[in-house]
Amino acid sequence: MTTAFIFPGQGSQAVGMGKSLADAFPAARAVFDEVDAALSQKLSAVMWDGPADELTLTANAQPALMVVSLAVMRVLEAEAGLDLKRDAAFVAGHSLGEYTALAAAGTFSIADAARLLRIRGEAMQKAVPAGAGAMAALLGAELELAQAIAGDAAQGEVCEVANDNGGGQVVLSGAKAAVDRAIALSAERGVRRAMLLPVSAPFHCALMQPAAEAMRAALAEIAMGAPCVPVMANVGAAPLSDPDAIRASLVAQVTGTVRWRECVAAMAAAGVTDFVEAGSGKVLAGLVKRIAAGAATASVGTAEDIATYKSRNG
Repeated sequence: MTTAFIFPGQGSQAVGMGKSLADAFPAARAVFDEVDAALSQKLSAVMWDGPADELTLTANAQPALMVVSLAVMRVLEAEAGLDLKRDAAFVAGHSLGEYTALAAAGTFSIADAARLLRIRGEAMQKAVPAGAGAMAALLGAELELAQAIAGDAAQGEVCEVANDNGGGQVVLSGAKAAVDRAIALSAERGVRRAMLLPVSAPFHCALMQPAAEAMRAALAEIAMGAPCVPVMANVGAAPLSDPDAIRASLVAQVTGTVRWRECVAAMAAAGVTDFVEAGSGKVLAGLVKRIAAGAATASVGTAEDIATYKSRNG
């Protein structure tokens, strides 16, 4: 069995996430405390008590999802004897989850990851005026069709593929009018369903360039080492280990397509047979099943999930 650990992105947040871990395991509680201190904010209270609209704010959701995933990893290390360098062939994360993957692999500290994601979330929110951008999910569309629809819908405005998630799920991002045109075209071209997503900004498109520049400056200030295992990067769908290449990839990721389908396929082609999603929700495990036929998946995000993982990997 060859394993990859994968980490979720925005949309997997839910009030209460991580609380069972913090209550049950000192190793998890320490991660929440470290992030609260790094951000000078009781983020854990927002995560566990809400309100949901505050947790969903991009600047909160991004570090919040990261801290749950890293709490899971610290508990697996403490309770199940996980050694990432020994036990994993790759790590990968979806969008903000790539920062989680890098922190899990030791490229930068948990505190630095939290601060970077706070900067990233705020910069992405500020890059486009509220209501000027939009994102839409095309269900039942492969990448080539989605690219053609985006190109035809643009009409001089930004409309691009933000996420190629696999399993016929592609997300478009750009100017609101252009995305609306893409939804209309999707119906004409046989896409099973096209729908606007409840997001606060058009992520992973050219409109995010101001946020990319903010991340270029922030990442230049962060000490980074080589990860203990290769990180499958979103924008290149290829493994990275060099810190300078990782910095450049993280900057490009802000405006670039999250090539999740290709990332999972590349890991499977390299021999990965077991994908462990660490953190809130089960979105990525579901996508893996659609991309890598026959791969085993597990989602570990609660104290109960930890017990299940230990029984299977003891």
